[in-house]
Amino acid sequence: MLQLCRITDALLIANARSACSDELIRREGVTLCINVSRQQPFPSARVGTLRVPVYDDPAENLYRYFDRCADAIQGEAGRGGSTVVYCKNGRSRSAAVCAAYLMKHRALPLADAFQMVKTARSVVDPNPGFWEQLEKYEQELERRRAEGNGRLTPPPR
Repeated sequence: MLQLCRITDALLIANARSACSDELIRREGVTLCINVSRQQPFPSARVGTLRVPVYDDPAENLYRYFDRCADAIQGEAGRGGSTVVYCKNGRSRSAAVCAAYLMKHRALPLADAFQMVKTARSVVDPNPGFWEQLEKYEQELERRRAEGNGRLTPPPR
């Protein structure tokens, strides 16, 4: 069954087949598609797109995309839009990106962020490498909050 699973008002998660359904994209009001894969297509519907070119491999560096994706989701929500995050099966890569967003912009601990994603889409299961990267990201966000009086964006370089 094709479906986009709603995590928040402005965030959905799916597999590639569902996310490429123009009918679902229109019905759910999606305005940005974050494709967390090297090979999966984008829908043909006219929406914003962001590709995160990683494989579902524990050795891949998904961490370096967490801030960019979280900020893109937040920005889209701020404009009244909604984002679908997807990968081939909608289980590992996309789930990690969604959890990172919830950790950064909803200030949720990793366990709560993951539970929120899993409640929306029961099959989610980030691979061990991505889970370790989420743990590292949680520590990084805690450090930023402590150092920056709640500021969530990294300091300028």
